[in-house]
Amino acid sequence: MERVPVLVVGGGYAGLSAATLLAWREVPVTLVERRPSTSVQPKAFGVGPRAVELLRPVPGIEDELAGIWAGIGDGMRIAIARDLADPEPHLITDGGQAEYALLAELTPAAPVGAPQADIERVLRVKAEELGADLRFSTELVSLEQDGDGVTALIRGKDGDSLVRADYVVAADGHRSPLRRSLGVPTSGRGTLSRMCSIMFDADLSDLVREREVTLWYLRNDAFTGALVTGAGAGAHVLSVHQTEDEGPIAVERCAELVRLATGRPGLDVRILDRATFGIAHELAGAYRAGRVFLAGDAAHTMPPTGGQGGSTALQDGADLAWRLWLVLTGQAGPAFLDTYDAERRPIGTLTADAQLAELGARMPPAGRIGYPERQADLLHTLLGHRYHSTAILDEPGDDGSILEDPRLAGGRPGSRAPHVVLDWDGQRISTIDLFGDGFVLLAAKQGRQAWMEAGRVVKERLGVRLTRLPVDDELLDVEGCFEQRYGVSGGGAVLVRPDGYVAWRSPEPVADPAATLERVLRQILSR
Repeated sequence: MERVPVLVVGGGYAGLSAATLLAWREVPVTLVERRPSTSVQPKAFGVGPRAVELLRPVPGIEDELAGIWAGIGDGMRIAIARDLADPEPHLITDGGQAEYALLAELTPAAPVGAPQADIERVLRVKAEELGADLRFSTELVSLEQDGDGVTALIRGKDGDSLVRADYVVAADGHRSPLRRSLGVPTSGRGTLSRMCSIMFDADLSDLVREREVTLWYLRNDAFTGALVTGAGAGAHVLSVHQTEDEGPIAVERCAELVRLATGRPGLDVRILDRATFGIAHELAGAYRAGRVFLAGDAAHTMPPTGGQGGSTALQDGADLAWRLWLVLTGQAGPAFLDTYDAERRPIGTLTADAQLAELGARMPPAGRIGYPERQADLLHTLLGHRYHSTAILDEPGDDGSILEDPRLAGGRPGSRAPHVVLDWDGQRISTIDLFGDGFVLLAAKQGRQAWMEAGRVVKERLGVRLTRLPVDDELLDVEGCFEQRYGVSGGGAVLVRPDGYVAWRSPEPVADPAATLERVLRQILSR
C-alpha cells in the first residue's frame, strides 16, 4: 500500500493549487485526476489579485502567469450585443484601467487575464517540478476513513491500487462524488441553466482589434450565450444556452452558431472541441468531513458572472496547503484544521451569492426577480475579505464583518495585511512580499528590540517557523505609513499568518513580550 501525507482528488484550479503549494512546502502529495490532462477548453477566464498573492511565493510562477496575460490584452472589456458586428454594443466594463491603477495602490500582485486551460498548464508544470506526484487518467473509486487516516482505492492505467493518506483534498468538481459519498448536504438555487461550450478556430483579428472586447454577452433571435475572444487569429470560445432535453450540438450547427455570433455569414470556422456544462448555484453545508476537505466547485458552485469562481477555487487550494503543512509538521494541533471551514465557507457563500447577483444584473429585467442585489463595491470582494476563527484573535469590539474596504484596512486581526512599500537593502518591496513562508512578526521601530528577542525565544520553544522583522532603518518604511496602516504606532507588534492575514496584534508594548507571544501562538495553533 502506498503512503502519502496528502491525497488530492481533482486536477482543476483547487487541486492544482493545493498540490503546487504543498510541494513547494516540501509536503509529499499525490493528485489523481480522471481526465487525461489538464483542461482543453479555456473554461474560466481571469485570476484576481488575491489568488496571485497566494501563488506568487512559488519562484517563477507570477512571471509565467504575467507572460500569458501579456499575450492576450491590456484589460477585460465586457459588452452586451446582438453579435460581434453589432454597431451599438453596450459596454459593461471599459477594460478596468482605473481599477488596475487602484489595485496597484493596494497590492503588488496584478490580476491575470488568461484562460483557465493556460493557467492549469502552468500549475501542473510547476507542481511536477517541485516533486508533486500528479496522476492523470486516474480516478478515485472508494474511500474509507478511520481515526488515523484515509484509505483510498484508485484506478489508473495499470489497474487498481490502495493509497493511505493522512488527509484528502476533495477538489473533484461541482458534482463531487466524494461530497455525495460523505453525505455533505448542499443548499442554493441549484442548476440555473445548461450551456454548450464550442471551442473554435477562426480569424477574428479585425473584430477583436477594432472593438478590443474580451467577453461578449450575446442576445439575438437564434440563441443567447457568451463569446470569449482570444488575441485575434486562433482559438475562441462560444457558449450557448441549451434546454435540458437537448443532446450534443452537431458540428455543422456549431459552425452555424459561430457565424451567427460573429455576424460573419461567410466566416471560415474550424470546430476544435465541444463540451456541455451547467451553470449552478450550490453551496456545501460543510467544508470538512473527518479527514476530507472540500475545495473549489465541490465546496461552492457559482455562476461565472463576475469572474471570481476560479480565483476562489485557487484560494481554497492555497488555504488548505498552508494549514495542512502546519499540522503535518507538528507546528499546529489537529484541531487547527477546523479553521478552514470556519474561515473559507462564509467567503465561499458570499462570493457565490455575489456571482449570482451579477448574473441577475445581466438578465433582462423580467428575469431578475428573486436574484440578490449586486455588491455596491466589487473591490471589497477582491481584497476585502475578513476571517473569524480560533486562528484569529479578534480585538475587543470587532464587528464580526466578513467584508471591509481594503482602502481603509487598518491591520486589525482577521483582515488581509495591508500593502506598504519598504526598502530592503536598496530594493523596493511590499509587505506582501514578506508573507507565505511561515508566520511573520512585524515590530514597530520603538519596541523592536523586545519583540525581536521575544520572537527568537518563542520560535525556539515552540518549533514554529517564525520570521522576525523590525520595520526600522534596515527595513525602511519608505512612505512612513507602516505604523498607521498596521495600528502599532505605540511601539507594538503584529503577527501575520502564512496566508498574509493578521492573526493578532499588540498596538502597545507589553510587560512580558515572550510570554504574551507564546500564549498567542499556542492559542492560534490549537496547541
